[in-house]
Amino acid sequence: MKSGARALGVAESFSQGERSVLGGAVVRRDRVADGFVFGTCTVGGTDATAAVERLWADLGREDVRALLLSGIAPAWFNLLDLRSLHDRVDRPVVSVSFEASPGLEPALREAFSGEALDRRLRTYRALPSRRRLDVNGEDVYVRAVGVDDDGAADLVRAFTPEGGRPEPLRVARLAARAARRLADGATGLDDGDT
Repeated sequence: MKSGARALGVAESFSQGERSVLGGAVVRRDRVADGFVFGTCTVGGTDATAAVERLWADLGREDVRALLLSGIAPAWFNLLDLRSLHDRVDRPVVSVSFEASPGLEPALREAFSGEALDRRLRTYRALPSRRRLDVNGEDVYVRAVGVDDDGAADLVRAFTPEGGRPEPLRVARLAARAARRLADGATGLDDGDT
């Protein structure tokens, strides 16, 4: 993969309230940040997929070759539909999570019932399987649409020059935190934000 290849990383940040901030960062493989886009989705809602689709559309960057997502359930179980996102962006879509997990179904059953649960379970069960991937000696967990397992592994590793967090997701998370602090009216940095 060329050093100028670009991926859009999307991460979220939320505090108290009904909206979670989504930050999107276009980052080149050589670690150069090349664009930002921001949006929101509802905490506990079902609009995260549409919100990420809007980020992609608002960005308007045909040169971005992949969409990397930080997890599948931003904003308190507002599940992402990876296949729908792939259909919309027509690029590989790769979700990366950073902790081992028995899966979300038990937590979904605890938090929701009725149609709210059924809708989330349909989305969750339609996701591709998650596989463990060693990246620079750290375990990450990957789900991918539009690229096979080997291609997804190559993509994640290509955008992770050190540690286990792909650079587009690391930068997107920092951007989302900064945007959320601005939206919350905060000023300055605290120890947890560096």
